Amino acid sequence: MKKATTCVHAGSNSHNPAHGMNTPIYTSSAFGYLDTIENIYPRYYNTPNQEVVVQKLCALEQGEAGLLFGSGMAAISTTMLALLETGDHVILQRDLYGGTHHFVTIELKRVGISYTLVEEPTVDQLEAAIRTTTKLVYIETPSNPLLKITDVAAVGSWAQQHRLISVIDNTFASPINQNPIPLGIDVVIHSGTKYLGGHSDLCFGAVITSQPLRDRIYATAINLGGSVNAATCALIERSLKTLSLRVHQQNKNAQAIADFLQQHPRVQQVHYPGLTDHPGYDIARQQMQGFGGMLSFEPAVEGSAGAEQFMRKLKVITPAISLGGVESLICAPAKTSHIKLSTEERKQVGVSDELLRISVGIEDTEDLLEDLQQALVMNND
Repeated sequence: MKKATTCVHAGSNSHNPAHGMNTPIYTSSAFGYLDTIENIYPRYYNTPNQEVVVQKLCALEQGEAGLLFGSGMAAISTTMLALLETGDHVILQRDLYGGTHHFVTIELKRVGISYTLVEEPTVDQLEAAIRTTTKLVYIETPSNPLLKITDVAAVGSWAQQHRLISVIDNTFASPINQNPIPLGIDVVIHSGTKYLGGHSDLCFGAVITSQPLRDRIYATAINLGGSVNAATCALIERSLKTLSLRVHQQNKNAQAIADFLQQHPRVQQVHYPGLTDHPGYDIARQQMQGFGGMLSFEPAVEGSAGAEQFMRKLKVITPAISLGGVESLICAPAKTSHIKLSTEERKQVGVSDELLRISVGIEDTEDLLEDLQQALVMNND
């Protein structure tokens, strides 16, 4: 099935006595066990509603097995803690989601796991960073918030050669725009709160991988207890049915906005992999089916106060935290996603006070462009 069809039909619950089109919500936290192959329990990640969502995500990402978590960070932290032990070493790119960066620098150090942050996860830089204790390489592409592009196949191949586990945060791309597993990546992580949920009303994470790695992650997951309840799973399943439609419109809108901002005299820089002068354009075109609905840019303003003033002038695009919803949102990463980084750390990864990140929604393209145009007009014009 093509992806749009997979979104609707994959993972549909066949155990539906009323023959309804939607999976029944199993509200139980207590399940009978005498006549079952395994004990069913929400914290064991094996209730019907959890499994239906995982099956759909596996079909979309071309993976064997997976797990749902209560947040994207629960998926990231559980995966790392499951696959790494005290004394191990992990290589990560420096340009990461702020929550991931904070977890790595605080929690991994606390449990005796060392790490190296590379400026660009190229083969040369990975080779320079590898140690005898290295067990895992972690990438994020497109990255948050500068939309840097990593050659996924190159990283996957390099990791396989060195018998390392490769992990990717595929949140910004979504399974519609990018499938890392066929490119050689072992573990795909999503903050499902974003595109998978898509309506700014759910918080969850997902891990899609092979069955053996899923089992290793599962062994830690049941101890940490970050599972998802049945009602949330039902909303996730509902949301995934429209994922393809939403993402394609977001791709279209984001490309139009990036083109517009790049030509605007009051915009200093635009970060979007769909722009032909973007450093990662050629790689993105090879490994992605769409360039995504995320972009960032620096308007010609002074500091965080100028950036805030610009956002307050917007009428359609809403200043808010998070991304991936049907509505267009804008934020200053220095004040939101990367607020836990120090000033020096933000400088190192290129997050300035003026940088603004837009999560492009499904609104009419012209309305979004007009909103940006009127906000970019200075008060004295």
